[in-house]
Amino acid sequence: MPATPTRDIWVFIDLRSQRLLGFSLNVLCKGRQLVASTGGRIVAVILIPPGGSRLTSFEGDACVLSESAEASCLDHGADQVLILENDCFTSPRPDLFAGSLADAVTARRPRLVLTALTDFGRELAARAARHCRSGLIADCQDIHIDDDGHIIGACPAWGGSIVAGITFADGWGTGFATVQPHCCQAEPVATPAGEILRQSIDTLPAPPSLRKMDSRPAAESQRKLENADIVVVGGAGLGSAKVFGKIRELAAVLGGQVGATRPPVLQHWVDEKRLIGQTGKSVAPKLLISIGTSGAAQYTAGIMEADHIVVINRDPDAPIFQLADTAIVADAGTFLPVLIERAQQAVMRQLADVLCETTVTREDNDGFGARLKKLREGHDWSIEALAEATGQTPDFIQGVEDNVVSPPVGFLLRLSSTLNVDPGTFLGKEEQVAIRDRRLEAYVRRTQNYSYQTLTEGSATDHLRAFMVTIEPHDTHKPVAYKHEGEEFIYVISGELELTLDKKTKVLKPGEHMHFNSYIPHRLKSLSNEPTRCLVVLYTI
Repeated sequence: MPATPTRDIWVFIDLRSQRLLGFSLNVLCKGRQLVASTGGRIVAVILIPPGGSRLTSFEGDACVLSESAEASCLDHGADQVLILENDCFTSPRPDLFAGSLADAVTARRPRLVLTALTDFGRELAARAARHCRSGLIADCQDIHIDDDGHIIGACPAWGGSIVAGITFADGWGTGFATVQPHCCQAEPVATPAGEILRQSIDTLPAPPSLRKMDSRPAAESQRKLENADIVVVGGAGLGSAKVFGKIRELAAVLGGQVGATRPPVLQHWVDEKRLIGQTGKSVAPKLLISIGTSGAAQYTAGIMEADHIVVINRDPDAPIFQLADTAIVADAGTFLPVLIERAQQAVMRQLADVLCETTVTREDNDGFGARLKKLREGHDWSIEALAEATGQTPDFIQGVEDNVVSPPVGFLLRLSSTLNVDPGTFLGKEEQVAIRDRRLEAYVRRTQNYSYQTLTEGSATDHLRAFMVTIEPHDTHKPVAYKHEGEEFIYVISGELELTLDKKTKVLKPGEHMHFNSYIPHRLKSLSNEPTRCLVVLYTI
């Protein structure tokens, strides 16, 4: 039978990043609440190399020096900070940490050891518990001590449909538990009064068969979901892979990332790397849109750090609405297409506003170039693909994104066409009037030319107009190639037409037609001995 434990509660402090340190401080706060019932001390346990150097060599992903972590633990109510030091602790490894932590637990006999519910925390707790031959309550949504003094872990079960209360067997010494870090919010104490105790670990009980081969940060492409400012999450309520596809569309329009709950992953609607929750990834976006999700504890554990949560669900009683900052009761299949269309219009309107704010190139992260890059990456377009879609060169797109090139308004109009957004929906009244006037001028110039015969009277200011164009035998329609914003459709009625698009030539005979982006320079020429007559339909911006 294990020795009777003390009343102390230990919390492992994860120093791999500032965010993970924050998770540990949250769990430390929960430990403070528990020791109020046990009458013991709350002890923060830190494993570092001697001298307080960083635990990782990756700048930007490391905590500040260990002294600040010690001070943070004391500021947040730790009665003692126990620092275990060994040269091998430079790089965090649960297999190395577990043996030393287990030895310290065996020697000091705390009642409970808590770790934050992360992949590292899970492995460390499991290994250390095995070394100590102790019980482990895993994946606690919350943890408390009942009136009889039993430690009770609230653990989701059966897909989150129930929450099971799990405790340790009587008389079995120290217990371990992994706790959801958002079960409590870290708050500093008014008068820190803890102590710091350092202990050198001379011999390291490391498994001899394991050897570290390499260590490097995950590629940026693999961390986009965790680092995204906007995340759109789909759940089982979407009903089909087709409707889940709308989640991808909405995320692309907003420049965000796609997330999912467990059911869409099991149905293979989305890759498992998009799973959010206790057994997936935790996200902390500025905006999270949760669509067709019920609100199971496993999922909500991964979204608690989101600044603003929008929930869309047809069931007004769905538990997920309890977390919503903005709640929308609607059927996803009906609501999503409308939302996507409005989002596209809003994004284009914002781009237009940013572009027209000033003629000076903006270099901030909210400028036109940064927004365009986010929009492009959201649609998984390469620079080359966007250049081809908008009739530009890759160098032009790269220059715009780097804030080296200031794009003309015409580029914005072609971009809106690529996104299937009517430019009229994001132009202001003054812009609309100006474009209408230019459209009228172009219409008048065409109809004054003898070769244009209008087929749509009164359409001078319309987007869509139809003309009959007559080109004299072996003559060109105009001496030079020309271009204009919009699209053009040409149908040959009689004669033979040579159509030159940029530097490519195509011959059209009666009954043949061509549809093309009219911003591409184009020329029309009659190749026949008789006048060539064509039906020309123009869609102009």
